[in-house]
Amino acid sequence: MKNMGLERLCLVTPDRFPAMEATVLAAGADDVLERAQVFADVPSAVADCGLVVGTTARSRHLPWRTVEPREAAAEIATAAATGEVAVLFGTERTGLTNEDLERCQLLLTIPTGTAYASLNVAMAVQVVAYEILLARRCTPGDAAWSGAPLASAREMERFYAHLEEVLEDIEFRDRTGEGYLMARLRRFFNRAVPDQNEINILRGILTSVQGRRRRAGDPPPPPGAVRS
Repeated sequence: MKNMGLERLCLVTPDRFPAMEATVLAAGADDVLERAQVFADVPSAVADCGLVVGTTARSRHLPWRTVEPREAAAEIATAAATGEVAVLFGTERTGLTNEDLERCQLLLTIPTGTAYASLNVAMAVQVVAYEILLARRCTPGDAAWSGAPLASAREMERFYAHLEEVLEDIEFRDRTGEGYLMARLRRFFNRAVPDQNEINILRGILTSVQGRRRRAGDPPPPPGAVRS
């Protein structure tokens, strides 16, 4: 990370931290470890991030938008100009869970030769960090996104909770019986990468739907009355 100009390390439920062997292996980058933040779960680790990129080597039942490191790095460099960005790496053995990936707007996969595709986490981090360094060097400052900051992961989770509540209010069910309705809706809105203004508009629409729904059971207004 330090080689490539990245400084903020977030750890989710590490087995041991701090760990002497990690400090020794850091070889001069121990300041990155000293500043590292530890979180109890992925949602709290990415709560303030407008763009969350998940790394994966496996195909998934529900297709996400998946790109290679160079394309992902260009989007990361642009989004980082106006807000926090997270790149998620899973464990060596199992990678990221589907629940973790549902919090991502973008998935990143590193292409390899067909004979041997295994990369450990350190290798994956180095490849991605290198591409981010190149993207930050090559992206001119005036090319950065100048609109509203992206909606944070925390704001997106509030939106999804609100959306699920409204769907329940209007009795909109998953008619396929597969149970993937919210997962598909999450993919849809994550793919759009909404900014804060856009997510506020969507929340406002949901609130209006709830207001109309609640007034639907009221007695009709007298003739000539004006609805609020």
